[in-house]
Amino acid sequence: MRNTSYLSMAVVVFAACCAAFAPTAAAGPGFEEYVALGDSWAADATLSQPTDRYVPLGCAQSRRDYPEQLAAALRIPVFRDATCGGAETAQMTAPQTTPLGTNAPQFDRLTPATDLVTVGIGGNDAQLASTVQRCLTIDPTATPCQDALVVNGVDRMSANIAAAEPKVVATLAGIRARSPHARVLLIDYFQGVRPARGCYPVIPISDSDAAWLGRKLIELDAMLADAARRGGAEFVDTYSGSGGHDACQLPGVRWVEGLIPVSVDPPGLAVPFHPNQLGADYQARAVLAAIGGRSTP
Repeated sequence: MRNTSYLSMAVVVFAACCAAFAPTAAAGPGFEEYVALGDSWAADATLSQPTDRYVPLGCAQSRRDYPEQLAAALRIPVFRDATCGGAETAQMTAPQTTPLGTNAPQFDRLTPATDLVTVGIGGNDAQLASTVQRCLTIDPTATPCQDALVVNGVDRMSANIAAAEPKVVATLAGIRARSPHARVLLIDYFQGVRPARGCYPVIPISDSDAAWLGRKLIELDAMLADAARRGGAEFVDTYSGSGGHDACQLPGVRWVEGLIPVSVDPPGLAVPFHPNQLGADYQARAVLAAIGGRSTP
C-alpha cells in the first residue's frame, strides 16, 4: 500500500541493486506467461533488497517478493512483475511517477498469451494505508483516526472501502479484456494490525484506534472477496492464516514491520507497516497453495 515518505528513502539509500531471486521449488500447474499486478503489498516493498529488473527502483519492489517466488516455484518461462509501491487501480491504465523513474501502466504487461495473473490492489484506493500514519499519537487514550473519520456516526473509511469496490471490479474486467484466457487471482491483505487491540507504546496507536484499524482491514478484505466474485476472479484469503504475526509481535515472529523502519527479516531498513521477508514468504505459500502448486522445504 502507499507510504511515499518511506518509499522515497530508496532514492537516497539504495540506488544500485539487484539480481532476481529464484527459490528452490517443485512445479505445479503449467503456465507459460505470468503477470503480477498491484501495490506495495504485492511488491513486498523493501528498502533493503529492491530491484529494477521489472520496474523503476522507486517502486521499492522486492527482488524476493511473492510474485517472484511464485514464478520460480511454478517454473513459468515468461514472467513480468508490474507491482509498485503506492499504486492505485488508476495505475493499471496510467503511468505512475515514483521517486526513481516512472512505472508504465501496469496493464501494459498483459498480452493475449498471458495465462496467469495475480493482483493485489485496493488499499490505496480506500486510503487505508495512509490513514495508519494519522493514528500515531503520544497519548494512549487519544483516537485521532476515529475523531477524523467517524463523524456523526458515519464511518468515512467504510465509505472509502465501499467506493473502491467498483474500481477493483473494473480492474478485473480490464485484465479479462486483455488476457481472456488467464487464470486471475485477487490477493487480499494479511493481518498487519491486531483486530482487538494495539501494543502501545511499541506502536504508538491507542488500543481503540488500533482495534478500529483492525476492523477496517477486515472490511477491506471482505470487499475484495466480493469484488473477486463480481469480477470473475479467484480470491486468495491470506488474512485467515496470518493471526499472531502482526506488527506487534517480536522480530522473527512478525510478518509485518511496525513504526521503526528496521527489520531483521532481512536485516536492514524496512518500509513501516509493510510485509517483511517472512510475510512475503507467507504470501508466496498461500498463493501457491491456492493455485495448486507445492513448495519444497
